[in-house]
Amino acid sequence: MFGSCGVLDDHKVKENIIIPVSAIRDEGTSYHYIEPSEEIEANTHSIEVLEQVLKSCGYPYIKGKTWTSDAIYRETIPAIRRRKQERCLAVEMECASMLAVSQYRKIPFLQFLYGADSLSSDTWEIRDLELYGFTNAQKYMLLAFECGLAM
Repeated sequence: MFGSCGVLDDHKVKENIIIPVSAIRDEGTSYHYIEPSEEIEANTHSIEVLEQVLKSCGYPYIKGKTWTSDAIYRETIPAIRRRKQERCLAVEMECASMLAVSQYRKIPFLQFLYGADSLSSDTWEIRDLELYGFTNAQKYMLLAFECGLAM
């Protein structure tokens, strides 16, 4: 699976694709599939497969924690600051849920993210959400196909 995210740390992320190694569970779906916890971990094998594909395709990447929130209105400045202190690289809306479902169903799952906008400062930067449109999404769709073939 691939998706866009809001970058919380521009300095670390830069132009890298993000490989989530864990996600803070600040949404509701994941709690219907596995026991409650603050975070959920990604499968190590899936991370390794994704790293191999990104390397072979020449994409720079960074691994790290993400924050899954299911509502943009929860992305308040105090919440963003707290998640940055917890070393989250980005905020997205599906990773924790998908990790939980994949664990529950015992199916392999990998995800990568690209920074479509930035919440790294107190001023929201729209970036890809407005400037680049579908062309970047097409590029990442092809990369997602490569990942699927590698799995």
